[in-house]
Amino acid sequence: MSDKQIDLAVLDMAGTTVADDGLVLRAFEQAATAAGIPAEGPERDTARQYVIDTMGQSKIVVFRALLGDDEDRAQAANHAFEAAYAEFANAGVEPIPGAAEAISALRAAGIKVALTTGFSRETQDKLLNALGWHDIADLTLAPSDAGRGRPYPDMVLTALLRLEIDAVDRVAVLGDTASDIATGLAAGARIVAGTLTGAHDEEQLRAAGATHVVPSVAEFARLLLAERG
Repeated sequence: MSDKQIDLAVLDMAGTTVADDGLVLRAFEQAATAAGIPAEGPERDTARQYVIDTMGQSKIVVFRALLGDDEDRAQAANHAFEAAYAEFANAGVEPIPGAAEAISALRAAGIKVALTTGFSRETQDKLLNALGWHDIADLTLAPSDAGRGRPYPDMVLTALLRLEIDAVDRVAVLGDTASDIATGLAAGARIVAGTLTGAHDEEQLRAAGATHVVPSVAEFARLLLAERG
């Protein structure tokens, strides 16, 4: 472990700082129907499980994997997903309890905060608007802002570069999925933590290589603040 302090916290949104309440799967069901995946049967069941397993990844990448080489169907599914998720989000999304306070505490202590997502920039902005969170973090990133989404390291490394952090061992990552953990590890972050407020359980997060598993973002903030002394 480095003796350098953490200077950047990269936090996922849905399931980590924002209560998901099953919105991703509800939006997927509409998207799958739009893409022509039968409403019942093994094809739908397999697709649904794949979405659960790859939770946190860029949704267009997920639909491309599900629909093979049919780019038109993948784009149609992704469009339907984003539209459905935005509609559900506009009906009312809530932060994970203590999330706003945790972000504020980190920034007050001198730790910069980046919020990341597997959604499109447009959908991320709608979430931020619904929460009144446009100024809550130092930076917000969608996959299109960085190059590739999770499980690739691009968003974490883009946050490091844009916020002028000196080294990857000054970065901590938090997410609720194995894809979040893979992203943090690929980026070389010193702390790559899983939270139990979202899609994947402790066993899945530890199997993915999480350095820590915490009950929520509030405990993650306390972990980082305690390290600072």
